[in-house]
Amino acid sequence: MRYMATYDLMETVRNTNQWLGSSALAMGSYPAFAMFPNPALQWMAAWGEVTERTFSRMSMKPDWNIPPFPAADGQDHVVTVEKEIVRDFGDLLHFRVAGRTAKKRKVLLVAPMSGHYATLLRSTVISLLPDCDLYITDWHNARDIPVSAGKFDVEDYTLYLVEFMRHMGPDTHVIAVCQPAPLTLAATAYLAEEDPDAQPRSLTLIGGPVDPDAAPTDVTDFGHRVTMGQLEQSMIQRVGFKHAGVGRKVYPGLLQLASFVSMNGDTHKSAFKDQIARVARGEAHEHDKHNKFYDEYLSVMDMPAEFYLSTVDRIFKNREIAKNEFVVAGKQVDMGKITTVAVKTVEGSADDISAPGQCIAALDLCTGLPDSKKASHLEEGAGHYGIFAGKSWRNNIRPLVLDFIDANDGDPVEKPTKVRKAPKRSKAA
Repeated sequence: MRYMATYDLMETVRNTNQWLGSSALAMGSYPAFAMFPNPALQWMAAWGEVTERTFSRMSMKPDWNIPPFPAADGQDHVVTVEKEIVRDFGDLLHFRVAGRTAKKRKVLLVAPMSGHYATLLRSTVISLLPDCDLYITDWHNARDIPVSAGKFDVEDYTLYLVEFMRHMGPDTHVIAVCQPAPLTLAATAYLAEEDPDAQPRSLTLIGGPVDPDAAPTDVTDFGHRVTMGQLEQSMIQRVGFKHAGVGRKVYPGLLQLASFVSMNGDTHKSAFKDQIARVARGEAHEHDKHNKFYDEYLSVMDMPAEFYLSTVDRIFKNREIAKNEFVVAGKQVDMGKITTVAVKTVEGSADDISAPGQCIAALDLCTGLPDSKKASHLEEGAGHYGIFAGKSWRNNIRPLVLDFIDANDGDPVEKPTKVRKAPKRSKAA
């Protein structure tokens, strides 16, 4: 009950701030006050508008809002989001493009379960859709999942990926962004031994902590500094009575958001002060740069406690993936079994979440993979977000990833080559 009360208290604080912002906006915009112009009322309304929007976004799952895009036929093609596979903790979504007949690259985009919804990759999705038949993992908010659905940890996550890859077939190319990179590598290795014909043709790992100790950051230092007992006591709560997952242990989204914001507190403080000033001056609008970023950034989801704790314990503290000792469903997964799937890693030189060196470690683990099927790219000046969204992704990384997919789009099975015999030399020679 104590942890449920804490969860409900956090939600009450969020709801109260949303109400205060809405009230300030209504009072500052009261028509009768317009007869007596007062800058203080404008600032009250501006503060209220920004505050109400900010705290309301924390409890909302954003829509995909994928715009139609023009194709080679000169027509705008509408994109619909369809559920391909529905599971308790996450679905496999398919972005179906109306009227498209030409075969495109079949790509599975693995979204992180790290506090934000899969819509965090909206810009990545939009950039890939013209060139790919695109699928994505859509993880659910743990507070909406009944306790009767059971647990969900790193092994369950890996098995979900195995199921999704099997469903999509061997002509699939997988792109894993950030947190799921090591588990996607493990899922591929699992298939390599259990169901080789279901392996994807290529695997692109973007900014993921395959070996967190390869290049320590504040994130990895925190993982080593705090004990699992301390982590469970300070971070884990039970979902309150308002939600379908009442009683489920979670790492609350609001608590995660507080951690995100504290990492760059001064930057966020300045951003919101500037936005209030722009609203007061009438310079802000619904889809300005601030709102586009924070509408997504502030939308957080609860993470299953088992997943969060097992990630810290097994991926960061014990480095089971990095040491090739990861176990799934009682069976040790050997990354060396990957022999036909081409693997590419992408890192950003200014990434302070998964620093350069953490992701490229995947290539050393793939001991059974020939060098011709390994590739890596380090994007100079790019931070964590920039390597899968923004200018660095659009201009440099995306074209390289598509080229890598095309280069490995044939039959991945290595066929024996015929050895040509050298011609016999004549005796005269």
